[in-house]
Amino acid sequence: MKYVHSFMLPIAAVGVLMLPFVLDAASLEPIDSSAVQVQQQQQNGITYLSGGIGEDEAKAIQQTKGYNLHMTFSTGTENKYVPDVNLVIQKSPGQPVLTLSEAGPLVYVQLPPGKYTVIATRNGEERRDTADVGSGAARNLVFHWGSEN
Repeated sequence: MKYVHSFMLPIAAVGVLMLPFVLDAASLEPIDSSAVQVQQQQQNGITYLSGGIGEDEAKAIQQTKGYNLHMTFSTGTENKYVPDVNLVIQKSPGQPVLTLSEAGPLVYVQLPPGKYTVIATRNGEERRDTADVGSGAARNLVFHWGSEN
């Protein structure tokens, strides 16, 4: 019996050491495209994606290219994604270029280079941020509300 225990310990250690590689492989799993309902949309000549409900849909959006503003909406201590955000992106105060109702939890937008004000409202509670977008890497904005209301 001693022989079996001493043999099992190295095998268990190898298993624990392999765990990070196994977890990385899981994130590379193919997306079930039948579960993905997100389609590219346009408003005022601005192309965008809004969605991300469910793991496959979220992965599909996160893997898209060509969007220079990425927004994520979440709530609570668990950072739960929320899909019920009213969103306004303004080029300058009072000049909206994109207005969405019930957007999210992920919104990816392709904007012309420039500085924008982003206003996200959920249950009457407003969050604001600015985004200076250009031709370089995408700008990421995260909007979080403290409670799950």
